Amino acid sequence: MAGLFDCSDKVTLVTGGNGGIGLGFARGVAKMGGKIAIWARNAEKNDAAKADLLAAGASRVETYQVDVASEEAIIAGYAQLLADFGRVDCVFANSGRASRSRSVLTLDSAEWHDLMAVNLHGAFFTLREGAKAMVARAEAGEPGGSLVYCGSLSMFHGMPGINNYAASKGGMGAAVRGMAAELGKYEIRANSIAPGYVKTGIGADQGMSEEMKARMAAVDAHFSAKTPIHRPGTIEDFEGIGAYLCSDASRFHSGDTIVIDGGSLIYPPYAF
Repeated sequence: MAGLFDCSDKVTLVTGGNGGIGLGFARGVAKMGGKIAIWARNAEKNDAAKADLLAAGASRVETYQVDVASEEAIIAGYAQLLADFGRVDCVFANSGRASRSRSVLTLDSAEWHDLMAVNLHGAFFTLREGAKAMVARAEAGEPGGSLVYCGSLSMFHGMPGINNYAASKGGMGAAVRGMAAELGKYEIRANSIAPGYVKTGIGADQGMSEEMKARMAAVDAHFSAKTPIHRPGTIEDFEGIGAYLCSDASRFHSGDTIVIDGGSLIYPPYAF
């Protein structure tokens, strides 16, 4: 493997990488020959993702059941990853969950903290521990590395009701920019990506009632009509950014939030 987006000498960790955007990101790295570690809790989905990534061209794939809501599990997970691979070059902190809240007035402390444990704290500790490994490698004479966070358009928009979700995404966006500022001296870059409306497989037709299929089609049509590229996003749309941010092609790109949304962020509600 050789070329602008060559990942053949890179080890990439993707949390929540056994499906959705995480799998799309990992598949882009795999197509460029990279080595991939997946952290996710579902063993069956992990096995399927491993087969998918090896078929796509990954030179090595290992999967681990790591709970990113636990700082201790993250630290232990890195110890195992480094024992297995010897290094980490790119970390995509992708694990997260949706808010169960529908109003700021009824958003209770249990829901606030439970979401933050994964979306904010888990993501931060995942990137922090990855940064430690990269700094140690830089101090040994081999600088470089890529830290990536999966944000959302709630980093830019006011989103009624889901305040904990938006706060986690916006907070991590700020943390990532701080990492970019601090770690650049080690040639470590840090960026966020902000997806728009993406069909991640949750809305697949298998097992759906006809009523649910119709509802999902209406949701797709609603978002597509408000997106300059008139379709939902797919996980395949994240393969390119995965390969780019893992590879040395992005070695001078840091502190950014890269929007992948078909243009919806820049499309005003009064446009027609």
